[in-house]
Amino acid sequence: MLQGTGSDVGKSVLVAGLCRALANRGLVVRPFKPQNMSNNAAVTAGGEIGRAQATQALAARAEAHVDMNPVLLKPQGDRTSQLVVRGQVRGILRAADWRRGREGLMPEVLDSYRRLAAQADIVVVEGAGSAAEVNLRGGDIANMGFARAAGVPVVLVGDIDRGGVIASLVGTHRVIDPADAAMIAGFLVNKFRGDPALFAEGLATIAGHTGWHSYGLVPWLTAAGRLPSEDGVVLQKAAARGSGGKAIVACPITPHIANFDDLEPWRLEPDVELVMVPPGQPIPVEADLIVLPGSKATIADLRFVREQGWDIDILGHRRRGRPVMGLCGGYQMLGRTIADPAGIEGPAETVPGLSLLDVSTVLDGAKTLTRVAGVARGERFTGYEIHLGRTTGGDAARPVAMFDDGRHDGATSADGLVAGSYVHGLFGMAAQRRAWLTAAGQGPDQAADVDTALDAIAAELEAHVDIDGLLALSARAEHRQHD
Repeated sequence: MLQGTGSDVGKSVLVAGLCRALANRGLVVRPFKPQNMSNNAAVTAGGEIGRAQATQALAARAEAHVDMNPVLLKPQGDRTSQLVVRGQVRGILRAADWRRGREGLMPEVLDSYRRLAAQADIVVVEGAGSAAEVNLRGGDIANMGFARAAGVPVVLVGDIDRGGVIASLVGTHRVIDPADAAMIAGFLVNKFRGDPALFAEGLATIAGHTGWHSYGLVPWLTAAGRLPSEDGVVLQKAAARGSGGKAIVACPITPHIANFDDLEPWRLEPDVELVMVPPGQPIPVEADLIVLPGSKATIADLRFVREQGWDIDILGHRRRGRPVMGLCGGYQMLGRTIADPAGIEGPAETVPGLSLLDVSTVLDGAKTLTRVAGVARGERFTGYEIHLGRTTGGDAARPVAMFDDGRHDGATSADGLVAGSYVHGLFGMAAQRRAWLTAAGQGPDQAADVDTALDAIAAELEAHVDIDGLLALSARAEHRQHD
């Protein structure tokens, strides 16, 4: 199990890289994350899981499954989250309720882990956040609570790029419970730039203070930037920064933005600049395409769009004869009204949309979770649907996509400038991107690029991480469990 000294230290990427490296060695490997918190989700045969675990499944050359991420929290406010257990929504939680009730989910978490372990040579487990959050230790199912319940040895990951990596690793050893510290067999230092010899003394210092074994010094993995993003942290880094290309695809960052990895394939295009527009900034007037992304709280994000004045920017963009695309929640915002009669997102209400599409949405409690494939704008696509609500209206007579099973999806305005779809992953293929923005140059398919990136990351880990030592650690733990 890889745990971290904090969030965004690179656990998800390292787990993906290890999954690919072990799969390349001929092992049957499965990824697992007991508890995740993310609004970027992927749809599997049994429901939804965190986007990172879907990528890790790809790395392991395995079919993604809900057992790989049995508990998923999808924030929809500062203090509330949607609880998804084994792929299906189980309810809405307040922060205090979650802290009191999470321990009751441990049996289901362990059941999922054991099912994966039964079908694999090795399971690579990812922790969540920081192992040193001792104030949250009671009832924990994500880090040491799971590791001790399952008898899984831990390797702690520190991020040297943010600074203070020696203190973060040694400090974790100092503050956690001794029984938790005993589960940690070693550590990895991630995101190193420069000559590894310069940090040899640092590795020795950490080992000397903790008694933990160093499993490696991982260099800065450039290929990690080509993997789909899971956490909103990357949006802060990407805000108002693109690839310096010619055509501009602009996407406003709303507070509850979800599945924003839908936009990342545009970064593969050499002649396209993807601009993630932060709050307080206008949508660039020179944008060629505006994409309204998915949302975990559509009505609240629609209000935020108006508060920022982005609705004026979008209307002006359309008046200039340039296209607007809405994905999932963004599609709902483009319609005439959004009704929430059951109060799923908050107070029961009906609010006006941007009225760029002649459709209306009613939010209901039935969540659509399905993988899809078909044709949009004359080109093939594969993707998935993950949404609440039914959208109907006159513009739905001009659908965006036709599914292979005969169903259709989405809506298009009479002039063809505004379109909305519930399909996530639509931009993953180069042909689809060209169809949506003819000014963009041809780029590689995202799936092929991600697969190549995973192989590159695996090769780096083979060169810099003691993978044989990790396998031996796993074998010793399995032997103790059998005893």
